[in-house]
Amino acid sequence: MGSTAVSGESAGTPSKPQGSTTAIVITALALFSMFFGAGNLIFPPMLAVQAGDNFWPAILGFLGTGALLPVLAVIAIALSGANVRDLAQRAGTVFGVVFPVLAYLSIGAFYALPRTGAVSMETAITPLFGVDGLFASAVFNIIFFGIALALSWNPNTIMEKLGKFLTPALVILLVLMIAVSLAKWNADPATPTEDFAEGPFTAGLLEGYLTMDSIAALAFSIVVISTLRYKGFPEGAPVVRGTILAGVGAGVMLALIYLGLGTIGRVIPSPEQYDNGAGLLADAANLTLGGAGQIIFSLVVLLACMTTAVGLITATAEYFAAEFTGSYKTWAIVFSIMSTVIATQGLEFVMAIAAPVIGFLYPPAIALIFVTLVEPLFRSRTRFTWAFFLPIWVAVIWSAIETSISLGWGAGALTPLVSWAPLQEAGLGWAVPVLAAFIVGLIVDLARPKAPLKIGTVEAVDTGESVVA
Repeated sequence: MGSTAVSGESAGTPSKPQGSTTAIVITALALFSMFFGAGNLIFPPMLAVQAGDNFWPAILGFLGTGALLPVLAVIAIALSGANVRDLAQRAGTVFGVVFPVLAYLSIGAFYALPRTGAVSMETAITPLFGVDGLFASAVFNIIFFGIALALSWNPNTIMEKLGKFLTPALVILLVLMIAVSLAKWNADPATPTEDFAEGPFTAGLLEGYLTMDSIAALAFSIVVISTLRYKGFPEGAPVVRGTILAGVGAGVMLALIYLGLGTIGRVIPSPEQYDNGAGLLADAANLTLGGAGQIIFSLVVLLACMTTAVGLITATAEYFAAEFTGSYKTWAIVFSIMSTVIATQGLEFVMAIAAPVIGFLYPPAIALIFVTLVEPLFRSRTRFTWAFFLPIWVAVIWSAIETSISLGWGAGALTPLVSWAPLQEAGLGWAVPVLAAFIVGLIVDLARPKAPLKIGTVEAVDTGESVVA
């Protein structure tokens, strides 16, 4: 696989090989906790309220992009024998540099990482202790990101810390909330909102985007692979198999928890009174568990945000240490400080910075996952060149146009360029053009002589097997 090495300062001494099953289970638990942040906690119950009687098609759509797509991203990285940087470079030098950096910054210090602190403050600390304001936010975020930095100080042991300790505590609290809610209430769905009345499955798909886990999975795969190597998994098939199993395990846990949280939104009394998932879950905890409910909910939020913050610091610092000047620990400190400063400004400030970047990244990220997963089916006949390049760049261009329109930059001139596409009103207009570009590229590749396989600086003749550099 592409290099995922971190600085010698943080590499440590590899531990003795563990039983593969134990290591994979711990890694799957840790990967789940890295995916599962506060956004993942509050989206499903609110989706249930908005979907009403259309809950099942809506939640299935949400699971498609919120659980299945992240698993496919992990599998794509594992099967490709490359990290996200090496995969992106196959679409050209510009994309190979810009996409990974934007992806890591969006799940790191520009959005997802400061969001963990901002959400913790606004949904856990303020309701529990009644403190608010810039000073209180600054003090909390300094403590929050200081703890996250300490937990992520040695990246080779992060999966063990998360998988053995923090994740079980998080899962126990979540299961307790879900079980008590289901035992106490019966379903009384609200009337579906307009989006969920007309296209509940598509609306659920778009809600799943907001978790950002598909982009995060491309980055977290580095941490999974590094951990399994550290645990003594041999290079090649054992690491690939372990990474895939850990990804599938994390995805199954995500799906089950999402279903449980969504069901809370279905059964809570008077669901129409809620306009956000945080308030809904806080009330659910109070109504089912009494005075201890708010404490339990706050602990759930804090644990969910902390485990995600630790994973994000680890993944982003490892990538920037490998690609740019500076050690892993230096980058971890830099991103923790940046996140503290941004999170202190509040959740609205964080969202305003990130929204355009998130909208831009998703179509090319999904295109990258898709072509990487499909390529092995054609490996005996061709190696993707144009089938890789064309769909990704169509996704990039389409996404850039839509992002410009959303920001009001040349909307009048640009809107006709994309308004014709099927599913455009549902936010999926890029899908058909990208698929058409892939088919054209595949036809061209099948008509060409088979190309040599290049991963990073390694070149070899593709024999039909995964190449691990």
